[in-house]
Amino acid sequence: MPRWLSAVLVVVASVLAFAAIFAVWIDRQVLDTDNWATASSEMLEIPAVRNRTAAYLADKAYEESDIEGQISAALPPRLQPLAAPAAGFLRDRLEKRAREALARPDVQQLWEDANRAAHQRLLEVLESNGPVTVDLHRLLEAVERRAGVGGRAAGLVPEGAATVTVLRSDQLDTARTGLRIMDALPIVLVVLSIVLATAAVYWSPGRRRRVLRGYGIGLVAAGALALGAAAYTRDTLVDSLARTAEGIPVVEGVFRVYSSLLVEAAVATIFYGAVIVLGAWLAGETRWATAVRRTIAPYLRQPELAYGALALIVGAHHRNTTPTPATRKPATAIVLIALLALGVEALRRQTAREFPPSDDPPPAPAPDTEPAVPAP
Repeated sequence: MPRWLSAVLVVVASVLAFAAIFAVWIDRQVLDTDNWATASSEMLEIPAVRNRTAAYLADKAYEESDIEGQISAALPPRLQPLAAPAAGFLRDRLEKRAREALARPDVQQLWEDANRAAHQRLLEVLESNGPVTVDLHRLLEAVERRAGVGGRAAGLVPEGAATVTVLRSDQLDTARTGLRIMDALPIVLVVLSIVLATAAVYWSPGRRRRVLRGYGIGLVAAGALALGAAAYTRDTLVDSLARTAEGIPVVEGVFRVYSSLLVEAAVATIFYGAVIVLGAWLAGETRWATAVRRTIAPYLRQPELAYGALALIVGAHHRNTTPTPATRKPATAIVLIALLALGVEALRRQTAREFPPSDDPPPAPAPDTEPAVPAP
């Protein structure tokens, strides 16, 4: 294969890996109900988001329930001027209690349940029709109870008063089209990237190590570019959505929660690329790489030791570090382990050819433990 063609294949494989990062993120974050609900729960742990949510719930109870009108109707004519201050006091009390309530695990569970139901509704709508809404009525009732305005006041809030329309049906046409391809897209992109890189390596005899190292560098670049794109998007959203200084922590906090899986996938891609670069260097002709292979040759030539060490490294990595998006799924985890085993086998055979057992240094003589006999 011409050098330029192998270089093109490596570049295309790296671009596909870059696209796969975002496809994996969309599949796991946007289209996975469990991850969506978990992210919504984490979002409510951000103080700025809790405060905004508390203010929204208080405003809903105040504006849509006509609390002032209800209080005015219940008071004698001479005391009706007190209805506005009383309603304002109730609104402030609601917001204060809402902030306290939203910090409680049981109320946060109501928030998570509401977002879970909204996401399930989203997936249903993408296959049918209708708007996507988040019903916070149960959450508002819990806040009212903690504020001490239950009973009749709680009944003033209509059933749909705390329902937020997230997306209208006419805004989902593009999403419906995208859903048809998103289920398979992450796997397709990952497989195509690996296949193209493998083809470039296989059809480049004499340059396979360099081509493999180029793919590793491409993966590192893809992960770094994805991190850069995430940072740029965050700054753009802050500039466009945060109208006041108080809004900046809200936008940044929400973006941090919902982009965490994107960052995780990008970091994992950088890690995979670094492992490939390290393996290509270890199989290279530099003085340091040759010295390392010579040192580990007696152990690497023995399959039980080589693969036993690989199993220990994989087990320790899985136990002591956060699993990457690929290693969470058994199928992709098996593929990654198989590719790693192929790399170990290739390095093992290369080392066995370069440093056969006859080249091993002779073992050191056993120390003489017999007591010295004094000369007569």
